[in-house]
Amino acid sequence: MRILRRQGAQQIMATRQLGRAIALQTLFEWDFYDRKADLDKAVSESIEEFAPGFADKEFIGRLVHGVEGKIDEIDKIITTTAPEWPINQLPLVDRNVLRLGLYELLFGDSKEVPPRVAINEAIELAKTYGGQNSGKFVNGVLGTVYRELGEPDQNPERKKKSQGAK
Repeated sequence: MRILRRQGAQQIMATRQLGRAIALQTLFEWDFYDRKADLDKAVSESIEEFAPGFADKEFIGRLVHGVEGKIDEIDKIITTTAPEWPINQLPLVDRNVLRLGLYELLFGDSKEVPPRVAINEAIELAKTYGGQNSGKFVNGVLGTVYRELGEPDQNPERKKKSQGAK
């Protein structure tokens, strides 16, 4: 029975990783077309092309629309955290991996996706789809934000206080 649970958790993780990759593809396309693409249509097309039969479409939708709704706040955080890299000069993949990672870290349900998991997943996306140094760059930016939050995995009360102040 224990093995079945572990396998189920691994399957959920694999599903989530695929969902994040599809969300990244969608955000990449949306950003490439100056944020004028229809996000719902782009999600559907990405699922159809890369993961036919993907079951957790709501997860992808939450990520994509979550980033869309918080894009200005997220981009300000990127600009503040990586001032030597203006947002419009970041590679499209890195920029959108950061947006996804920051959305999950700052605005996502930390019980569903703990902060360290959000960071690790973003780093893996950057390593897989970005350039040679993308993983390190994403790790640096998200790690800085995580520390500024007071390392919420270490002290959950700090995250609650920092979110209440926003």
